[in-house]
Amino acid sequence: MIVCLACLSATVTALELTGNMQQGGLVIGRVEPGSTVLLDQQPVKVSEQGVFVIGFGRDAKASAELAVATASGEKMAKTLAIVPREYNIQRVEGIAKTIMSPSEASIKRSREEAAQVRKARAQLLDRMDFMVEFQWPLLGPITGVYGSQRFYNGEPNRPHYGVDVAAPIGTPVSTPAPGVVTLAHQDMFYSGGTIIIDHGYGVSSTMIHLSKVIAKVGDEVVPGDIVAEVGAGGRATGPHLDWRMNWMKQRIDPQLLVPPMPEK
Repeated sequence: MIVCLACLSATVTALELTGNMQQGGLVIGRVEPGSTVLLDQQPVKVSEQGVFVIGFGRDAKASAELAVATASGEKMAKTLAIVPREYNIQRVEGIAKTIMSPSEASIKRSREEAAQVRKARAQLLDRMDFMVEFQWPLLGPITGVYGSQRFYNGEPNRPHYGVDVAAPIGTPVSTPAPGVVTLAHQDMFYSGGTIIIDHGYGVSSTMIHLSKVIAKVGDEVVPGDIVAEVGAGGRATGPHLDWRMNWMKQRIDPQLLVPPMPEK
């Protein structure tokens, strides 16, 4: 779906934005090759062909400012209207006390692991795998959605930033799109087995609560490649896959990028 189309001038290639212009959405843009792009005054990586990608977090403001400058010096500013969303409240019971009230050693461990995740997501690889249609990493009942406000054992916590798919322990998990593995950890404190796959230009998939991580850092993967197996490690009460996505530091909604989950 093309959500925005604006001409820079009669002789300059149009600015084309395709995707979901809403909180949690990912949008692919095209401009004249050689152009520079700013989103809210921050530089956006643009390919030699003039392709770029931007994303909007769960609580993105109602508008964002996009600025384009062509190689010849022509400039355009565009205000993007970001559609707001309403989010569910989800209450999760049965979280282990060791997770709810971690020891000092566990807190230190979780902080070190969080730094590893940030480092893996911060890469800006020259890949354009985000251009393909994403696929579900596995099929099954959806038990948790993006953006929901979570309560663990009755205590308010951060929102949920992924989509949960229930499946038995050991169920194969595929990559949702081509990419390269930038993190493969067998057991993180909060997320259990964790894998991050970089799809290029700041777009990445994170899959957590895994019982086994099969792919290794540096592996190039494509849909159909089994990269992990479903588990119930970390802050989980049962076996499922939690699939999350990022554009840079913005957490986006994976469910906006895939077809509806098939009914069995």
